Formats: sequence, C-alpha cells, structure tokens
Amino acid sequence: MSGIYVHIPFCKSRCTYCGFYSTTFMEQRQRYVDALCREYDMRRNYITLPPTTIYIGGGTPSVLTESQLEQLFSTLGNIASQRRISQPVEVTLECNPDDVTESFAALLRRLPVNRASMGAQTFNDERLRFLHRRHTSQQVALAVDRLRHAGIDNISVDLIYGFPGQTLKEWEADVDKALALHVEHLSAYALTYEEGTPLHHLLQQGRVHPIDEEQSRAMYYSLLDRTAAAGFEHYEISNFSLPGRRSRHNSGYWNQTPYLGLGAAAHSFDGKSRKWNVSDIMLYMEGVESGHLNYEGETLDADTRYNELVMTALRTSDGLFLHLLSPAQRSYCLHMASRYLDSGLLTHDKEKDRLRLARDGLFVSDMVIADLMVIA
Repeated sequence: MSGIYVHIPFCKSRCTYCGFYSTTFMEQRQRYVDALCREYDMRRNYITLPPTTIYIGGGTPSVLTESQLEQLFSTLGNIASQRRISQPVEVTLECNPDDVTESFAALLRRLPVNRASMGAQTFNDERLRFLHRRHTSQQVALAVDRLRHAGIDNISVDLIYGFPGQTLKEWEADVDKALALHVEHLSAYALTYEEGTPLHHLLQQGRVHPIDEEQSRAMYYSLLDRTAAAGFEHYEISNFSLPGRRSRHNSGYWNQTPYLGLGAAAHSFDGKSRKWNVSDIMLYMEGVESGHLNYEGETLDADTRYNELVMTALRTSDGLFLHLLSPAQRSYCLHMASRYLDSGLLTHDKEKDRLRLARDGLFVSDMVIADLMVIA
C-alpha cells in the first residue's frame, strides 16, 4: 500500500481557526498546478508501489478551475481505469459546500474522484460567520445532494465542537443534523486556539473564552454515543465511519504506510525517513521550476520510529500491537503504561497482545500517549 497527498493551499478567505498552510493569492493557481505536475514527474519514484489512495487536500481544492483539476488528474495517471479492480484507488477531494455547484458536480462525474470530504463545521449560521466560513448551513445539504447525483457514494463531513458559549444541546443538534444527511463518514474536532491564528489573537485579547474541560468531555462522550447509535464505527479518536467506509488514506498515516506529499508544506514518508516541502508557495514554485526542490528532511532513528508508532497506533481502535516493538521497547512501553492500565485509561488485550485506549482514555489521549513516548 502507498498513498499520494496533494496540498492545494488556496483559499478565498481565511478561517479564524485554521493553522494549516494556506494563501489567498488566487492568481497563482495555474503556476502552482504546473509546479505540482512537475514535482510529481520529478518524484513519482519516491514510493515504489502504485498508489492505493490519493487525497487532494488544502486549503480549498474546490477553488481550482475545471481545467486545472483536469490537468492535475491527468498528470497523476490513469486512475480511472484502476477504479475497476477489486479494490479501487480511493480518490478523495476536499471541497467547500458553497463550491459544489451543479457544474462542479458534473466535473466530478468526469474525474476519477470517488470520495468527497466537506468542512461543514457547524449547522449554526452565526457560528459559521464567527469562523469566517463562506458557506451557510443550508448549503451543506444541497452540496451532499449534488455529490450524490454526481455518483459520489462516499461522503465525509467535518464538524467542530467546543465553540465559546456552545451548549451540549446545541452540539448534539449539530451531530444529529450531520447524521441526518446519511453520509458515510464523520470527523469531529474540538475547537483549538492555535498560535498565530485570528482565533488565538481573540483569545489573547480576552474577546473569546474557551469552554471548560468538563463541558468539552460531555460533548465528546455524547458524540461517541450518538454516532454509535447511528451504526458508525469509532475507528480513530476523531473519526467515525459506517462499516467498510473508513478513510483508507488517513488510515495509512496511522498504519505507517509510505506516502508521497506534493505541494507547498506537504510531507512525505518512505518508511525510513520524512521530507517536507517549504511552507512558502513562492519558494516552492521557484524551486520546482529550477529543478531543485526546497525541502527539509530527517532520517528516523529507533526512538523516533517508536514514538511515531505509539502516537499513531494508539489513536486507532485497533490499538498498538506490541509485537511490532523490539523486546526493549515492549518492556519500556508496558512499564510506562502500567499506571494507565491500573487506572483504566488503557486496556491490554493479552490475546492479541495490544494496548488500546479505553473510553475514559480517549478524551485524555494526548497525555497518555505522550507518557508512553521516549524523551530524547
């Protein structure tokens, strides 16, 4: 297995909470797509196996023009023919609800896209304006309907919880409205105040106040209960899917699957080392155009590989299989995990020899995972 991630950094406007690399320099789109195609030609042999997943993320990939999306998919290869094999390539495109017009949906019908991921975030229009989102709550359902008519039968919706002043009842209404769309996948994240974002600036000014931990915990547990009642599998801390509809691409990140990252700020992993492109669109394009990529990288030593395995595996419902560790790493891991096993935050499935986060451990997963890692 292997994957390809393509970062499209363009946004028509910046959301207040977003910490991903993005730019509003829309006039650079064609030059950037040309650079992406050239980078792929330069690095197509970075991963040795044909891709089993392709994920076009951002930013906002749906702001690319029809010809630019066609050019990108043409360069990535004849994926359409691979959709006929027993396990087709999973091809995901992120899109904003307001970008999913009838003409955009018709374009997707012609492209080899078979999965769409939409940032709904909330169905409260006042909170959408607070986030500086471009769409309205009504446009989410319309976009889902148009994607269905375009033949997309695998749709994911993102939600955010923990807005300043948000009540548990309001959050449950958001979850219920998302489930009522009959999507196959749901991702839900607590609102974070990342340094450098407009939202963090508002926090520093005292103009917004985060909800308390108990309220956030209640929202998370309610999410677990509501998705389970709707038949969703909780397969990763923030991700839920109907049976057989896990995100194969994101699962690859958590399973240490090699992947090629294309575009400004994109990361790549070949199993032994990581590389990441410069987080600057101009430097990225200038480098590719000169035939010399601007990137940094690192070779992963034993401790780093152990830490990454612990960090990714424990996020999943499958958990951390201890046979993947060396005897010394296994002994260290179980020693560090002992107090969380005693407190019930972790469980040890001895039959399969794996550690997993218990329900009460999910909400404090960052703390538990960090304590099992090696400190350099």
